[in-house]
Amino acid sequence: MRFTRREFMELSAFSGAGSLLGLFPSATAEEALVKPEAVRFRPEIEPLVRFLEETSRERLLGEMGTKIKGGTTCQDVITALFLAGIRNIQPRPVGFNFHAVLVVNSAYKASLNSRDADRWLPVFWALDHFKARQVQDFGQADWTMEPVKEPTVIATDKAASAFEAAMNDWDLEKADGAAAGMARGTGTQRIFDLLCRYGARDYRYIGHKAIYVANGWRRLQTIGWQHAEPVLRSLAYALLAYQGEIPLSREAMADRSGKANLQRLKEIRDSWLSGTRDNAVTRDMLATIRSGTWDDASRKAVELLNRGSGPHALWDGFFLASSELLMRRANIFSLHACTTINALHYSWLHCSDDETRRFMLLQAASFLPYFREDAEAKGGVEIDGLEPWMEKDVGLESIFSDLTKDPQQASRKALAYLQAGGDARAFTDTAQRLVYLKGDDAHDYKFSAAVFEDLQFLPPGTRDRFLAASVFALKGTAAPDSQIVARTRAAL
Repeated sequence: MRFTRREFMELSAFSGAGSLLGLFPSATAEEALVKPEAVRFRPEIEPLVRFLEETSRERLLGEMGTKIKGGTTCQDVITALFLAGIRNIQPRPVGFNFHAVLVVNSAYKASLNSRDADRWLPVFWALDHFKARQVQDFGQADWTMEPVKEPTVIATDKAASAFEAAMNDWDLEKADGAAAGMARGTGTQRIFDLLCRYGARDYRYIGHKAIYVANGWRRLQTIGWQHAEPVLRSLAYALLAYQGEIPLSREAMADRSGKANLQRLKEIRDSWLSGTRDNAVTRDMLATIRSGTWDDASRKAVELLNRGSGPHALWDGFFLASSELLMRRANIFSLHACTTINALHYSWLHCSDDETRRFMLLQAASFLPYFREDAEAKGGVEIDGLEPWMEKDVGLESIFSDLTKDPQQASRKALAYLQAGGDARAFTDTAQRLVYLKGDDAHDYKFSAAVFEDLQFLPPGTRDRFLAASVFALKGTAAPDSQIVARTRAAL
């Protein structure tokens, strides 16, 4: 079933708020010991993964600092951290505790983009976040990924077809064996195309399935395909998550757009990837998302494509619509509208299957009215009508000092700064540094990484408004400092 807003807020109050992490005890070494039945990783990385699992939260940063001084690289740490999360944190519900895995790519990107003196701060924050989530998993399900059942593993030449059939049937056991079989020899592009389709299939868990596909794939490109099997098995487990009766036996709201769009994509013209990038098309798409249903948005996307628009004009509308929701009501739903559109766009760019690309574009259009309703953001400011701040010579210091107390004013100042020729890179560098100096939640990292990545795909006028809207989920200079900063610097 699709989470109601109340159900999601109750869950996130327990497992999603960074301010609650201090209420949980640290994992003891005995609690964190790898179980005999747990999946094992390759010998070159297994010892570091076990070190992360078995070291207490209080000791981890200091002891990791010692390892880094002894030659352990950032790549080693990121790889071990990602795999430790795969083995120890159940990807159901998709999100919540599993942000320990979902945030690794965002922390890594923040590290790459930071100055040398700060490079380890995002990574150490992610390490501490993993330990906090590991403790929560102990207290809830104490889940550990088990080794694959070898008799269920599908031969490589049949694995992709078997995976597709299992996913269509919502059959976890068959999907697990097929995922392992694909990891052992199926072409990576074929695998990614399948994951893209099923990551976008339904709206359950407010976009986290699509987010996991994109972020999981990004990590595999960095840590190496030799680690693919447990990652693909984890992805299959997450993408088949649902509540209540099996989706095949009922008509759930979360499935409606996916079922409709699988048929509607056939209505799109053959040469749909070519066409104009017209602001009028973007505004038309945006207007439909503001007031229409998921079905209206999907139909409008098909209509605009068939009138000669290229897909990029529609994506411009999706980016603006998601950031407008954030301006109207900055909450967990509007934030995930932004990160979900980022994930779907990333997958759309890298997917090779034409039908799946059509499907993801239509699902992006359909998801945004869902997010609008969940965020309770139907009325309010319109992003294409946002007026820049009237005072001249607006600087970054003024924007980020206003951000915490008056994000609306900070947004207008940001728009004035950018439209006057202000350096967008200086803006994002400042915002990113404030995230890892003051961030206390996985969403701080996930959101900033998503938004700053998306800027490169937007035309200048759209980019300025999109970036100005981002201040509603960024950190200002008045926000309290992260406690991880001092601990990281002491460790190093």
